[in-house]
Amino acid sequence: MLRICLWLLNVFFAGAAVAGEDFWLLVDTEALKIEVKKGEQTVDTIDNIAIGRGGAGYKTHRGDDITPFGDYRIGWVGERSNFRRFFGLTYPNIQDARTALIKGIVNKETYARIVEANESRRIPPQNTPLGGQIGIHGLGAADEKIHRSMNWTHGCIAMTNTQIDHLSRYVEPGMVVKIK
Repeated sequence: MLRICLWLLNVFFAGAAVAGEDFWLLVDTEALKIEVKKGEQTVDTIDNIAIGRGGAGYKTHRGDDITPFGDYRIGWVGERSNFRRFFGLTYPNIQDARTALIKGIVNKETYARIVEANESRRIPPQNTPLGGQIGIHGLGAADEKIHRSMNWTHGCIAMTNTQIDHLSRYVEPGMVVKIK
């Protein structure tokens, strides 16, 4: 009887949520997909995502509608979002801040605040000239037909509500997200 109970517990936990097992996300802005990775192995793929209306690249200012290239972490999880779920990214990162400082977009004080937040694994300031509130989210009540026909966000990565619910089984704060 004990052996059966242990076997049932093993089966149950094998199918349970998998967050916390060193998964990370690779966002491919050309193929418009997210790969859930464990090490170098792809364990899941979510296709037909949408990105910023301005495409993907290096953000130069708030409101440019560009999805930023770079390495980030999940900084916070918003379960009660207008977009169903919102996984906030630690944008801007140190490289974003360094580039912005060199180009004169941010001053040394803002640069230092962004660097300090990233180095201490906190959410960087979200109200700098580089913008903020970049994340991965669902549609909420938005029209899925528009989502499937164009890139429509202000720099975020969007997917259907079903897809964001599926992705949530992997996501937890601190998870690495690489956007290329």
